[in-house]
Amino acid sequence: MAPGGSALKEVMESNSTGMDYEVKTAKVEVNNNKPTKPGSAGIGKYGIHSNNGVYELLECPVCTNLMYPPIHQCPNGHTLCSNCKVRVQNTCPTCRYELGNIRCLALEKVAESLEVPCRYQNLGCHDIFPYYSKLKHEQHCRFRPYTCPYAGSECSVTGDIPTLVVHLKDDHKVDMHDGCTFNHRYVKSNPHEVENATWMLTVFNCFGRQFCLHFEAFQLGMAPVYMAFLRFMGDENEAKKFSYSLEVGAHGRKLTWQGIPRSIRDSHRKVRDSQDGLIIPRNLALYFSGGDRQELKLRVTGRIWKEE
Repeated sequence: MAPGGSALKEVMESNSTGMDYEVKTAKVEVNNNKPTKPGSAGIGKYGIHSNNGVYELLECPVCTNLMYPPIHQCPNGHTLCSNCKVRVQNTCPTCRYELGNIRCLALEKVAESLEVPCRYQNLGCHDIFPYYSKLKHEQHCRFRPYTCPYAGSECSVTGDIPTLVVHLKDDHKVDMHDGCTFNHRYVKSNPHEVENATWMLTVFNCFGRQFCLHFEAFQLGMAPVYMAFLRFMGDENEAKKFSYSLEVGAHGRKLTWQGIPRSIRDSHRKVRDSQDGLIIPRNLALYFSGGDRQELKLRVTGRIWKEE
């Protein structure tokens, strides 16, 4: 639960439907790679890649990440990346000479000839890329890990979808439901005290995929509102294959919303700030709740379907 929600009582019912741095010494070894079976072509190549020891020379001895221009070197030829040059206060971590502003242009040039695998190779990406294209690809690689979609805390866990589903269930105690329809009764005492709060109500298993239902309370301009929306546990292109609807109402009136679930690549805050969901003004929410308007009682229903 987000800050502001800890003091609130809630009931949810769901029905499914100059420092020392460690220096890594690079060894130049010959590695005769055997080509792998050719596969479907992506942006990069699939199969053999250049890695004859030069690849290891491109690893920064301080952070062990691959180095990209500008690559710095000391007068004795020891190299390190530009980020670590600042960290070591312009002193070579290997020989302790002053680094100055010497660029290792030869190593930068050699890097241009290399073809290297995506860092997410172990997650399923088997494409090979020119050295200087690797970073750009990895920023958008469809195999890159997802961030935990739990709303209400800054969780740093990353992983593939099956890993995150287990993590949500075991660590965040999120309810898991099977089915493509849902009916949530949401009750909150003292709703006038709620300014900003976030809740992930449940995760739905539907069409063999997972969807996260969120409910938020926040200020939209000067008006306090509640918002419900759905996120898809997968990439944006896959999310577009689905649609969903949400409905809330009482006393002969109702609000409805229909849209496409957003990918969990987009944070819940980004989705909320784009107002991409069912928005319920507080006064209307209290009207739907009935009674003396001192307790919030909302029933949010909805369904998920697959676009043909």
